[in-house]
Amino acid sequence: MKHCVQIRTLSTSASSVFSCTCPRTSRHIGSEFVKRTNGKQPLRVCILSSHSLVLAEFARVLDAEEFQLVPRQIESSLAPDLRQMAIPRALVFVVDAIPSQQATAAIIANILERYPTARLLVVAEKFDQGESFSLLRQGAKGLLTYAEAREQLSRALPSIAGGGFWVPRAVLSRFIDSVLTNNHGQRIKTELATQLSRREHEVLDAVLENLANKEIASKLNISERTVKFHVSNILSKFSVRRRADLILLCYQRRDKPVAALV
Repeated sequence: MKHCVQIRTLSTSASSVFSCTCPRTSRHIGSEFVKRTNGKQPLRVCILSSHSLVLAEFARVLDAEEFQLVPRQIESSLAPDLRQMAIPRALVFVVDAIPSQQATAAIIANILERYPTARLLVVAEKFDQGESFSLLRQGAKGLLTYAEAREQLSRALPSIAGGGFWVPRAVLSRFIDSVLTNNHGQRIKTELATQLSRREHEVLDAVLENLANKEIASKLNISERTVKFHVSNILSKFSVRRRADLILLCYQRRDKPVAALV
């Protein structure tokens, strides 16, 4: 894969993004195509980019039976246009970041307004900390550079579709620290996909305060082993593997009402 396409830089010219194309996949651009599967429903992925060569390369990277690809070329870089453009339905969206952060934000807002449960992964030449934090606040579930996407995209999409995140550990850690620091002690509220017991809700509140298991045990007057049991159940119900993922998920759902307790 590495010898076929050389990813260079993000610019307004598609030729500066990829040095060559793959004819086998270019013919799919602009139309939806579905791979045959062995009885398993393929993951529907919409790829949005202003560059036809980027669309072609991502289609090549995702040339597998597990994906149903819907490539769409973005015709405008103006935020008002992107806010109104038609977006096809999909479970996961791969958004090729536009140099204008405002334009990229408009696409993300458009997608999440139309499909509130959609999962978004953003790709770009690189991300600085400010850009990464902004995208996570907007609802992105994954961040990949072009170089990383060639190797990781096919693994990242199923993980994101399953409720996980695909964000560099260091970036996620710094973002969570900023969330907890800037929240000023206010509880992060969230709508739960699965109802929690009252005790699980108490443990979740403590986790969102960034308390360690020992501190939670002391606060709730229960054993540390019981805390670990509840934390494991909460992670499972949220379909995430790490506390940081749980905090990020709750943060992204912070404006939604809290579900009733059982």
